[in-house]
Amino acid sequence: DALKVLTKEDIVPSGVDKFLFYLASLLAFVPAIMILAVVPFGQPVNLFGFEIKPYITDLNVGLILALAFGSISIYGVIFAGWASNSKYPMIGGLRKAAVLIGYEVALGFAMVGPIMQAGTFSLKEIVEAQQGLWFIIPNILGFVVILFAILAETGRTPFDVQEAEAELVSGYNTEYSAMKFGLFPLAEWYIATFVLSAIAVILFFGGWNGPHIFGPISPFIWFFLKLAMMFMFFLWVHWTLPRYRVDQITELAWKVMLPLSLLNILVVAIWIMIFG
Repeated sequence: DALKVLTKEDIVPSGVDKFLFYLASLLAFVPAIMILAVVPFGQPVNLFGFEIKPYITDLNVGLILALAFGSISIYGVIFAGWASNSKYPMIGGLRKAAVLIGYEVALGFAMVGPIMQAGTFSLKEIVEAQQGLWFIIPNILGFVVILFAILAETGRTPFDVQEAEAELVSGYNTEYSAMKFGLFPLAEWYIATFVLSAIAVILFFGGWNGPHIFGPISPFIWFFLKLAMMFMFFLWVHWTLPRYRVDQITELAWKVMLPLSLLNILVVAIWIMIFG
């Protein structure tokens, strides 16, 4: 699909705010790419005498930086709706903003549990802290919250109200064409889903930890096997569930997901007091 839209004519409708119109697609795409800079996909390995590090940088605030980059994408959605000078994109942008605000809060609190157990914001050190026991054990509520948050953040079914075809044509990117149109689904459906799933695997399933039965590439194989299971879950949800209404999605965020994420913090605190 990305190759197809590259060959299409780039049409800019009259009446749009051209600066914000062009900026919006970049604000949706670039932050999703920037998160990759702080997400490790394995531990350093030596192959043919060379040390290969499957990450760009290991920061002690990597998780905070990933959340910050992810939050920037909301501006791309709002700018796309506003700059298009059309009611359908505007409504779609406001819907997406309402969903993101609710689930960003729940997502942040759901990540507190693994941070408490590892005592660090470094994603690499969080993985190393799970060599004995994966953090999914005391953080099952936080993991459930993050699953819902990933679906909402990436606009996947059943949280794709911002582009309900029967109501909004295509939502906030209705007036876009060519690759500017393609950047939105590329950022949300593929890159953001991949990155957020990778962070969930790191926080709850030990990242690349696993039996070394595949030699030096074992960490990569285990990491991407866990990542593939996350993708299979999202595909199953996409094929199974119908689209929710906007009010149902926001109520789920504030009345269910947020309390569950706070309860998860309490459960983890008790776990740490008992087991250390």
